[in-house]
Amino acid sequence: MSAISFTLASAGISEMRGKNMQYSKFWKNSNQPDSQKSKQIYISGRRGMQIAYTPAFLASLTSLVLFPHNDGIRYLLLSSALTIHFLKRLLEVQFVHKYSGGMALDTAIPISLSYFMSTATMVYAQHLTITQGLPEPPIDLKYPGILLFLVGISGNFYHHYLLSRMRSSSSSSPSTSKSNDDKDYKIPRGGLFELVVCPHYLFEIIGFIGFAFISQTLYAFAYMAGTTFYLTGRSYATRRWYVSKFKHFPHHVKALIPFLL
Repeated sequence: MSAISFTLASAGISEMRGKNMQYSKFWKNSNQPDSQKSKQIYISGRRGMQIAYTPAFLASLTSLVLFPHNDGIRYLLLSSALTIHFLKRLLEVQFVHKYSGGMALDTAIPISLSYFMSTATMVYAQHLTITQGLPEPPIDLKYPGILLFLVGISGNFYHHYLLSRMRSSSSSSPSTSKSNDDKDYKIPRGGLFELVVCPHYLFEIIGFIGFAFISQTLYAFAYMAGTTFYLTGRSYATRRWYVSKFKHFPHHVKALIPFLL
């Protein structure tokens, strides 16, 4: 339990230090020597994300269909929320996101394993609360958790949609990027992009807080904390990237939380 959360937190710190996971706009970033880079296997960004999300989706769907636990409302809610979450991600990969870069295979596989193991463990921890006859928490957070999950998944989708529209029009609009290698990127606009660089990460964190509130297991809260650390680090790295690539980046735009971070 603590190992996965610690790994995520460490990855967030690495992102802040400039050692980025090789996907999205960072897919060419690597501190490895050229001899090792030449040995890496690269796949399309779309295929990489399909590899990342599919095992976790199948794990959550299997838990919902084969082990329904009709007497455990938290189990049903958590399994359903996780299934919806990863189904949404797969549908976005196929129909919403625009990919211009690739992904290193040795990045896609660890991400996939992390999502799969975390999802399976979260569901299993919830299963144990039923089979071990553990009492309900003294403060019931599952209904606020449902609300947070819905807010998170909706806000995340909306800002992914804004990003896809921006990428769709980038080919017909002049770019203000300093580098021709990044000509497909523009400064995001609309929604909370006016205040932060990564509102989609902010809403993703809100969704994971929803998972933790629905579940109310120690593992779910630990995983939520690890995810928050990682996405915070990734958002800092993303803001730093935009500042380095665009001459007139608005410096009042924060990384993750409006007016604060």
